[in-house]
Amino acid sequence: MAEICDYQDSGYRTDFWEGQGREYEDRAERIALTKLLPPQGRRLIEIGAGYGRLASLYQGYDEVLLLDYALSQLQQARQQLANDRFCYIAADLYNTPLVDCCVDAAVMVRVMHHVQDPLAALNEIARILSPDGAFILEYANKRNLKAVLRYLLRRQEWNPFALQPVEFVHLNFDFHPAYMESQLREAGFGLEEQLAVSTFRLPLLKRLVPTSLLAGLDGLLQRPSAGLKLAPSLFLRGRIRKAAPVAAVEALFRCPTCGATPLRPSGAVLICLGCGRRWAIQDGIYNFREPIAP
Repeated sequence: MAEICDYQDSGYRTDFWEGQGREYEDRAERIALTKLLPPQGRRLIEIGAGYGRLASLYQGYDEVLLLDYALSQLQQARQQLANDRFCYIAADLYNTPLVDCCVDAAVMVRVMHHVQDPLAALNEIARILSPDGAFILEYANKRNLKAVLRYLLRRQEWNPFALQPVEFVHLNFDFHPAYMESQLREAGFGLEEQLAVSTFRLPLLKRLVPTSLLAGLDGLLQRPSAGLKLAPSLFLRGRIRKAAPVAAVEALFRCPTCGATPLRPSGAVLICLGCGRRWAIQDGIYNFREPIAP
């Protein structure tokens, strides 16, 4: 079983993003996501949504599912968003508590680099996407320009041209573009478009050039430089290729243990009619991390 990177009780929002000099990366990623994401739809899921950094970009969707393994991150998201369009789900991305074909679009940004088993995660996303559903994925590029130069100058041991992922820190992976594309195809995705993002991710440039100008230049180069695949971050849009379900999807949740659906609500609990497991609803968050003890 793949290990899960858990941000529970971490200071991810304040220690990594807010006030930490990453305004350029945030803007560049928003530009890329806006280019790739279908502007409207019925239901969207963001996997690894954290504290809801990108949630403002999903205005065109009737319902937005924010899924993360860390309850504490979702609590922050719920506090800042306060909107009935959002549904908060604490769950394992390898085994989501969602029925087949229940979302029209899926977004996963700054999550794949923590994924130990990419194909298992992609297969799960393919399962919950409706036929022809869009998947917007960001991943850390192993073959980025800095890594290539460091390797050629013998300042780095691992080979950026090798196809296999490199785990440079525990549960932190960089992926070769060809490897990631093959994993997506194996999971049933057809690739539509790719973007090169955060090309100017250098401390000196971020200090000398205004953020708006640097992000604007990044946005202009995202499509023209995508074929080179030298940026540290690569975004892509895939479409799932599969047959339509026999029956219309009505329920949203399924039991992550036995797969039974629907789950019967009882107060602040969802009860599986298949295996009897009970799942808590805590402060407006559906908690599927572990069932309630009997």
